[in-house]
Parts: sequence; structure tokens; C-alpha cells
Amino acid sequence: MPSLTEETTDWLLDSDAALRWQVERDLLGAPEDVFEATRARIATEGFGARILSHQDPDGQWAGGAYFPARDRDLSGLGIVEHDEDGQPWIATTWALKDLRELGLPGEVLSGTADRLAEHSTWEYQDLPYWGGEVDVCINSFTLANGAWLGADVSGLVAWFPAHRLADGGWNCEAEEGDSERSSFHSTLNALVGMREYEELTGDSSLRETRHAGEEYLLERRLMRRLSTGEVVGPWVEDFIAPSRWQYSALAALDHFRAAAVLEGTAPDARLTDAVELVRAARRPDGTWLQGDVPGGAVWVQIDELRGQPSKWLTLIGTRVLDWWDAARHP
Repeated sequence: MPSLTEETTDWLLDSDAALRWQVERDLLGAPEDVFEATRARIATEGFGARILSHQDPDGQWAGGAYFPARDRDLSGLGIVEHDEDGQPWIATTWALKDLRELGLPGEVLSGTADRLAEHSTWEYQDLPYWGGEVDVCINSFTLANGAWLGADVSGLVAWFPAHRLADGGWNCEAEEGDSERSSFHSTLNALVGMREYEELTGDSSLRETRHAGEEYLLERRLMRRLSTGEVVGPWVEDFIAPSRWQYSALAALDHFRAAAVLEGTAPDARLTDAVELVRAARRPDGTWLQGDVPGGAVWVQIDELRGQPSKWLTLIGTRVLDWWDAARHP
């Protein structure tokens, strides 16, 4: 039985090139020359072209590494803002993360890695950009972004195994001494960054560390407290796109799917609870609804607001279920 109706498939294909190429590759099994031709359009049209158009001459966006520069006048740039008190998603790290996840080929940003090495430092202690800082989520994004752009991120490769906590994962608050317990959010961000580093570079030196961190989530079935078995928080089933830094069962499953594809392994049975949660959230027409998207400034609105059918979540949810069902019932 097809996982998508013809109507829903057409709806997904009628999209920005950044989404369409992934639908062609992951859901329709199109030939490589077809989806790569679609992917090549990201640099010149739609979401990708708009974000690219706002890059500063020094390689940054909005004049800052993680936050816009305080003295930068951003008026008149057409920024989309749903909540002026929300986190701004327009500085360098977020722009790079968006472009990478949209599928922009790294060579389009040729020279950016060197410009950032020269001109960009973190708001935290003015640390050099490609060396990262103390926040595991920021370091995860930077590890993947650096691998994508060919930067020297060897310091970050060493950072992740050195900063894994005793219970198996990571926590952004650990470096401040505020917590010695791992966080679902931080751990997933660390895992995604390490996996994407391996995908982009072919260097598997972080695989053992990643596997150990994955075990932290697997022991908890991606959604439950180890002590009580209760669901760890409402955000587990609050699926949003783009996910930014937030954890959800769907975002975690998409990581485990990609890791299994990378390594040629079968799904772990401990993913079952999370898979069924995602399946239950699927609407009769095969779509998923957008969750509680955080407010804040963005260069471009790439998905719907809360409560609307989400093309990105439908892409991600469908490829997760297709992968799981194909492996369990070949």
C-alpha cells in the first residue's frame, strides 16, 4: 500500500526546491540526476537564495556568530518576525544550519569558512568561531557546519568525547555547573552533529562516542524517564519544523533513521514506542500538523505556523515510517 496518496504527493512536490529534492530522493526514489538537478536550484531560488542574499561581506549573517550584532540595523531587510521577544534565528550559526539542512551544496559558500575564521568570534569570551565554545548544542551545529564547509573543526572532534556526562549524554547547562544530568535536547543535538560530521567527511572517529550517546536515548525509548517510565515532557510529541534545537520523538527518529542508513544497520526495537507515537499523530490524509513553533526573527518562513498541515513534517514523518515499516516487514 503506498505510504502517500497521489494528492498528498503532488502537494509535497509543489514546494520550494529545498523540500522537493528531498521528497524526490527519500519518498519517491527518483534517480540521482533528477533530485540533484532540483537540489542545484536551492542556490538561485526560494528559501536558499533568500538566506544567501543576506550574507555579509565578512562571511557572517547579521554581524554575529549566534546572535545579531547589537549595533546592526536590520530594519528594511524584510525579516519575518512572529514574536519580537523570541530568539532571533538570523545570525551566522542559524543561517548556516538552515542552508545545510535545506541541502545547499557546501561549495556554493566557497571561501566562507576562511572568512569566518578571520572575522567571526563567539559572543562567549570572544572565542574563535571554528573552535566552538562551551555550549554542546552550539558546538554540535558548528561541527556539522564546519565539516560541510571544509573548516578545521579538529578541536571540536576532540571536544565531544571529553564532555560526555557520566549518565551517557550531554547537557548544555553542564559547563556552567548547573546540571550533571544529561538532557534529551542536548544529547540529540550532539548526536546529529557527530553523525553529520561523519556523513560529510567520512571520518568515523566519533562513531563510538555517538553510539554511547545513542544508548542514553534508546534506554529511555526516546521518550521515557528511566526511573519511572513516564513520558519525559510534552515536547516529545510537539513536532515542529524547523526543529532548531528542540527535541521531539520525530526529530530523534529521523536521526536514528539516518544513522542506520549511514551504517547499514537495522532499526533498534527500542524505537517502537516513539514510532507508534509518530504514527498516531499522522492524519488520515497522510500529513502531520505543525506544532508550537518558537517565535523570533527569521530570514524566510520555510514552513507553516502552528496547527497547519506541514510539508516538512510530512516529509520527515513519512520517510521515518517508510524506513521502519520496510525494515520490519520487508
